[in-house]
Amino acid sequence: MIVWVDMKGACLKYASNGGIYLSKRRTKKQQRQLEDGIKLLLILVAMASFKLTQNLYVTGMSVGAVLLLMIVLAVLKNKKENERLRNSGIEDIDKMDGIQFEHYLKELYLSRGYAAELTSASGDFGADLLLKKDGKKIVVQAKRYSKDVGIKAVQEVMGAKSYYHADEAWVVSNNYFTKAARGLADKGKVLLVDRDELVEYILLLNPGSATQVPSKMIQSKSSSFNGTCSKCGSPMIVRKGKRGEFLGCSSFPKCRNTMDLSI
Repeated sequence: MIVWVDMKGACLKYASNGGIYLSKRRTKKQQRQLEDGIKLLLILVAMASFKLTQNLYVTGMSVGAVLLLMIVLAVLKNKKENERLRNSGIEDIDKMDGIQFEHYLKELYLSRGYAAELTSASGDFGADLLLKKDGKKIVVQAKRYSKDVGIKAVQEVMGAKSYYHADEAWVVSNNYFTKAARGLADKGKVLLVDRDELVEYILLLNPGSATQVPSKMIQSKSSSFNGTCSKCGSPMIVRKGKRGEFLGCSSFPKCRNTMDLSI
């Protein structure tokens, strides 16, 4: 009998960008190693139990008990992971368009003490955001994708690093990256922040505050809202006023159009 238990692992460490936690999605090789480890553990339990008891029934019960314990742990871990994802608001982020995702990341990094500004929608030279902190300039490309991000995004942000004379280059996505993209990023010293890492960033570095913004940005009263100002076409961004958060035109004070975020 082959038993497969999904116990998703994450390797966390600090990066040179000021404290972002990194985690890695389990590779196929790591998954096979995990499955082989589970099989080996069950075999060792069976051998030890039979050696001690010389009873096949007791041996079967022992293996069953260990297997049941592993399944329970996997279910509890999966339940905790689902709750973590709900708290992060990642499902709401998945519903954003590209412009909304860029503005969301700007607000997220602003809340962490970065100076953040959006580049021009046209002629951005591979960077959607420019960040500054502790004397470092960072170019960021935001990728709100429904599939894995490829090598092109890494190539573009490497060019943006040179163009803007930046110290670091990042690609931030709500999804994952291809093997080729990760390989080039390692050689080009580009930081890739994938789905798992974005969730960790939200939950560990900004708990309880940024998670409300994604749903507000997509659950506006206007079902036709596409992230841009209905009057001048400029991007709408989240602002704070006396009565709470609202969407305001990025070209303020030239354009004073606003939109209520309440549902």
